[in-house]
Amino acid sequence: MATCSLISTRFHSPSSSLFRSSTIKPTTTIQLSKSLHLHAPTLFLLRLPSPKLPIPLLPKLSIPKSLLLLCTSLALSFTLLVSNADSAAAFVVTSPRKLQSDELATVRLFQENTPSVVYITNLAVKQDAFTLDVLEVPQGSGSGFVWDKEGNIVTNYHVIRGASDLKVTLADQSTYDAKVVGFDQDKDVAVLHVEAPKDKLRPIPIGVSADLLVGQKVYAIGNPFGLDHTLTTGVISGLRREISSAATGRPIQDVIQTDAAINPGNSGGPLLDSSGNLIGINTAIYSPSGASSGVGFSIPVDTVNGIVDQLVKFGKVTRPILGIKFAPDQSVEQLGVSGVLVLDAPANGPAGKAGLQSTKRDSYGRLILGDIITSVNDKKVTNGSDLYRILDQCKVGEKVIVEVLRGDHKEKIPVILEPKPDES
Repeated sequence: MATCSLISTRFHSPSSSLFRSSTIKPTTTIQLSKSLHLHAPTLFLLRLPSPKLPIPLLPKLSIPKSLLLLCTSLALSFTLLVSNADSAAAFVVTSPRKLQSDELATVRLFQENTPSVVYITNLAVKQDAFTLDVLEVPQGSGSGFVWDKEGNIVTNYHVIRGASDLKVTLADQSTYDAKVVGFDQDKDVAVLHVEAPKDKLRPIPIGVSADLLVGQKVYAIGNPFGLDHTLTTGVISGLRREISSAATGRPIQDVIQTDAAINPGNSGGPLLDSSGNLIGINTAIYSPSGASSGVGFSIPVDTVNGIVDQLVKFGKVTRPILGIKFAPDQSVEQLGVSGVLVLDAPANGPAGKAGLQSTKRDSYGRLILGDIITSVNDKKVTNGSDLYRILDQCKVGEKVIVEVLRGDHKEKIPVILEPKPDES
């Protein structure tokens, strides 16, 4: 800490009184040492006795000027020596930047978790229209995060969809080629793998999303619009939302809604709680303009956990299906019925083997409606989302009872669920 020394000095001629005012010319320079000068006018402090008491007249004193200058110089030199500062900084007082406790916590969270967030570039092969040369050009980008020390990177499926080549950039700006381990189109989750040194990989702490509360603080880290490592903050605005997968239209349940800004490029990045633990993957925004409008959605980490484990172990997610194609919900509503209309039930699929009937035309070209599924295992089905929600709770090889409306009567048909075919 710089120390400022204030010295009150009084100079007199031999004939002057101690309490009589003395005058120093404004241009007078008094040399104290080789490196320190006092330039008049100088601040003088004089403590006067109480005005009620008479001021005694002291006898005239004569102090040698050389002795006074020597004492003053020694006092200033001692002050500078004790303060351990140079002559220029000794008189400068600086105040350090002070942050509030919540600001310090946010800064610490960003610094500790940024090394776990990566930047993903999606490259596509295109042919030049004039030269016919094959070029590899970026067609999109997004975010992701390190899952483990083995080099597995988790992101959204729509970030890597249609890519011929993928590049992953770590926090230290080192870039590696990435290969796809597996993906789940229905839940918009994908896992990549990079051959990076383990000392450069810092897995993100995994949290729990089952006990989240509306109103608690959340933090999103990503690369919006290609800007490297951006932090946005907000709160949980809602829980147990439902959105549709951009790839298959299949519903994703228990989605987290947040007002933390999620822009294009944030997709695949982590959503963290105030402890820095992963609670979701930023996946979508709801905005007519395409920019952040305060409504963002994240896939909960409890859903992601099981999907990533299956992708890492088997390269795919085993999910049961009925093996049907069904009509859009609006078409069924126009018929005045509630349920899922079967458009096609291939003979080699679970529904076809069980005897569900497809929609077809007769010899005169008239449309004959197929079965309309109204319930599965006594759980009501009013639209396609209800059917997907029920199937997500079932397992491969499980027998379910499907109730259908066939013509003017209902039937219950047992169906054995089969795994979803492999996707290229």
